[in-house]
Amino acid sequence: MRIPKSTYRLQLTPTFTLWHARDELDYLRRLGVDWVYLSPVLESAGSPHGYDVVDPTRIDEARGGADGFRAFCEHAHALGLGVLVDIVPNHMGVGVPRENRWWWDVLENGRDAEHAPFFDIDWDAGEGRVLLPVIGDEDMPREPGAPIGSLVVDREAGVLRYHDNEYPLAPGTTDDDADANAVAERQHYRLIHWRQGDFKLNYRRFFTVTSLAGLRVEDARVFDATHAEIVRWVREGLVDGLRIDHPDGLRDPRGYLDRLAEATGGVYTVVEKILEPGESLPRSWRTDGTTGYDALGEVDRVLTDPAGETVLVQGSPSSASPDPDGPAPEPWPALVHHTKRQVTDGPLRAEVHRITRDLVREGVDHPEIVEAVSELLANFRVYRTYLPEGVEHLDEAAEDARSWRPDLVEPIDRILPVLRRADSPAALRFQQTSGMVMAKAVEDRAFYRYARLTSLNEVGGDPSAFAISLDEFHAHAASRFANEPNGLTTLTTHDTKRGEDVRARLDVLSELPELWEETLATLDAVAPIPDAPLASLVWQAVVGAWPISRERLHAFAEKAAREAGARTSWTLPNPPFERAVREAVDAAFDRPVVSGIITNLVDELREPGWSNALSAKAVQLTMPGVPDVYQGSELWRSLLVDPDNRRPVDYQSREAALAAVLGGARPPVDESGAAKLLVTAACLLLRRERPHLFTTYEPIAVRGSAAGNAIAFSRGGLITLATRLPVALEQGGGWAGTVVDLPEGRWVDQLTSRAYDGGDPAGVSVGALLADYPVALLARSGGAAETNAG
Repeated sequence: MRIPKSTYRLQLTPTFTLWHARDELDYLRRLGVDWVYLSPVLESAGSPHGYDVVDPTRIDEARGGADGFRAFCEHAHALGLGVLVDIVPNHMGVGVPRENRWWWDVLENGRDAEHAPFFDIDWDAGEGRVLLPVIGDEDMPREPGAPIGSLVVDREAGVLRYHDNEYPLAPGTTDDDADANAVAERQHYRLIHWRQGDFKLNYRRFFTVTSLAGLRVEDARVFDATHAEIVRWVREGLVDGLRIDHPDGLRDPRGYLDRLAEATGGVYTVVEKILEPGESLPRSWRTDGTTGYDALGEVDRVLTDPAGETVLVQGSPSSASPDPDGPAPEPWPALVHHTKRQVTDGPLRAEVHRITRDLVREGVDHPEIVEAVSELLANFRVYRTYLPEGVEHLDEAAEDARSWRPDLVEPIDRILPVLRRADSPAALRFQQTSGMVMAKAVEDRAFYRYARLTSLNEVGGDPSAFAISLDEFHAHAASRFANEPNGLTTLTTHDTKRGEDVRARLDVLSELPELWEETLATLDAVAPIPDAPLASLVWQAVVGAWPISRERLHAFAEKAAREAGARTSWTLPNPPFERAVREAVDAAFDRPVVSGIITNLVDELREPGWSNALSAKAVQLTMPGVPDVYQGSELWRSLLVDPDNRRPVDYQSREAALAAVLGGARPPVDESGAAKLLVTAACLLLRRERPHLFTTYEPIAVRGSAAGNAIAFSRGGLITLATRLPVALEQGGGWAGTVVDLPEGRWVDQLTSRAYDGGDPAGVSVGALLADYPVALLARSGGAAETNAG
């Protein structure tokens, strides 16, 4: 099995196709990339992301088609590059039924359809029909039995139309002149009001997205049908590895990975598994590791100043109630419990009902069974269990649930033994659901309500865990080297709420908490946002990404406000509130006093933010694991939450910067971002060309007054030295007297080409090593041919 030394993520879209990506492969090879990592390539419903696959047997023509895919893979391999492809086993796109022939078959022929077993449908709950939540408010009957408006039967085309949507007509259901509503009642599906989907939906979906229907890949027939094309890629040598999207949605992730390994011959495989702090990847899984969110959180937190926590907790408006006379703010655990109950009682109520139906079918019932299931889901500390592995998490959730709701002790105790059984349908369903609750309640809601330092609000992270020490960082890295050396590490993905450079700048606020509090208070006075947590979150996005366009900030602020769900939401927009938020964003561009406040703070954050960004990049690219570079992030990129982070990349500017670096240029740390490309290229080239430098992991001793401002570790033949807490470093007088203990030998910095002798008991001056850049990459000289960015 081939293992990548690094990967570079490319987001394919209808405007950046496989053909466009092929044209950038020569650049990526020169950059030092080892494998190219593609977003989903199978035929999708036309989204820019590709996770709504409608036909798993075909390459998406809009993304380049089969010819483009083969051309891309063959050119990549000709250059010595591996190919990793993102696949989506959990769900399919069904928003436009005509696009998905399997779903169309189910709607036309019902539970006897050839493809009915492919989808996770509870037919009994729908009285033998699939419930489709598509009816708009304007067409909803005002009284029971009244007709649904806007329905049209096209007998010639054999479809039922509702506005622009088409649905199949079952054979023999249009043999008379019955009106559209009567014909609709004869079908194997029932159109219901869109809001009823949250409570009545009878097919499993991806989170709360009703246009993505869950697949039953635990069924061998379904696995074979959905993976035949993927397996062909591997067997024909087009693809070298796979990235598995959302394995927690599967009924049996371990069984799925076993079957996939057998079908592909054990090809390199990583999973998008979100690990909560302290959680480990199940050892029984046949995978090489995760996609790296855990590493992201560790890098961010070692660059965060723990001294800022008290000030930001006590003084941040994110801690204040939106109503000054209202209740006290909720601490993070209480906030998470609250948002989880909002989700289980609202948008995921249908999933709670499905678990309870399974419990009843297994002979367990109680008047409060729905409440008990909801409370257990609300107290889950991790995404899910994989019974019998992880049963302790279920027991912890039960204990916490009893504490929150003593009145539910009896039903909790009654259902717990069933949910602990690995073969219980209810337990299997519960495991598929707990991750949905976590994602929707925490990532997509609580993260937008808890805004003391938003660089910590990333997938798999706990924003209440403010910082980690150097010793903790080294312990995490050593554990990754020992247990998951081939898993990905990352700083930015298509799912991050803020890109790595935005977070690096925001990390500086932990060193300047009083300045941030003062700035935020001033902004609140001159451009108020009538919700304190949202105000903190939006203004952090502004200063973190500045300069940024008005349109991008409008889109971010609207999404943030609606995801938070406190004053407005996607389903119940609050126009006056959203107008106030837009006006505050506009003030940053239209009112000199507001733009001046922002500019003054950004001037304080810019250079230490660059230092953090370069340190984060050097550490991530050289720490244990397989480093992943997100498209374009080799230069500065002020990315916010999707779809902002899927914006096109200007590769022409990157190619020019790389040519200069490879020609010997040593760019300054400035607005161009060329210094980041220098660091990226140096690290990637070392990884690919001199892998013998990366054989161990151990901390390197730094001594002196500023020792706590240095991250230093050895990979065997490479030493990484990076700056942390740059503001405190400058305020403390810099690196004066601080030295690093280099091992015996000649060490060459791959960024500056300066050489240093190790083994001196007096150490080597950190100030000399970091005179030009906040990071150094010291490769042992001699032996194999040296390779650096010059």
